[in-house]
Amino acid sequence: MSNPPCILTIAGSDSGGGAGIQADIKTITILGGFSTSVITALTAQNGVGVDAIHAPEPGFVAQQLKTVRDGFPIAAAKTGMLYSAPIIEAVSAGLRGRSFPLVVDPVCVSQSGQPLLREDAVNALKWHILPHADLLTPNRPEAELLAGRAIRVPADIPVVARILLGMGPKAVLIKGGHFGEGISPVDAVLSNNAVCTDWLALPDTAVVQLPQPVVRTSNNHGTGCTLSAAIATYLGMGLELKEAIMRAQRYLNHCLRHGYTPGLGAGPPDHASWIARRADEHHLPSLATL
Repeated sequence: MSNPPCILTIAGSDSGGGAGIQADIKTITILGGFSTSVITALTAQNGVGVDAIHAPEPGFVAQQLKTVRDGFPIAAAKTGMLYSAPIIEAVSAGLRGRSFPLVVDPVCVSQSGQPLLREDAVNALKWHILPHADLLTPNRPEAELLAGRAIRVPADIPVVARILLGMGPKAVLIKGGHFGEGISPVDAVLSNNAVCTDWLALPDTAVVQLPQPVVRTSNNHGTGCTLSAAIATYLGMGLELKEAIMRAQRYLNHCLRHGYTPGLGAGPPDHASWIARRADEHHLPSLATL
């Protein structure tokens, strides 16, 4: 039996276990990859919010990345919370010469509203990380921040996507989770009661809509981390970009439908629920029955 593909996550640690490195490792492992990691920040957080952030020295982030790349045949990687300009520069330098695909989740703000990227790091992200990306996966606020343009009507989405493509990534996936109902009249136009749509933009082609059934739940802590880690894992398995995205969407949608609340505040998607689904598909006993 061959080894699983080595997937690298470069992100912050979530002490609450629902997002960040923790969500990435769960996702990569459950989907069949071997997860390696570079930790860019430690957070003191739970489902209610982020109480504190402690970042390692950029040199230590660089050493983590070098050591992992020296020791493992990385098949794909993703970035999440990068926190500061010096850390972003260290990660950018450490990714030089790579031959594997890179998914960039431009984490700027936590699900509870706390900033996870310093203001002076936004330009560093644009200059040093976006040009590396095979896929950039911003949500609506992140897309608007990076592009410097608001999304007010559906026609704005391809415009913003093209602006982001102009910053260097090979593809952009604007996630639809922040276009839900009940935020503003504009969102009612951009959303649908039955589906949540992500928009995939590639150079020289029309923006493609990739819908999934809506899951109405407050247990959505770490959804962006989960999606980007799943896409990276499928890319590391050799799938083409669109197929990797669609499979990752299905994984996240399934996990959201089985999300739960292990503590205070917003809970996570149930990453492990995919195991029971796969067992059912193959008529195998699930963990619950063993």
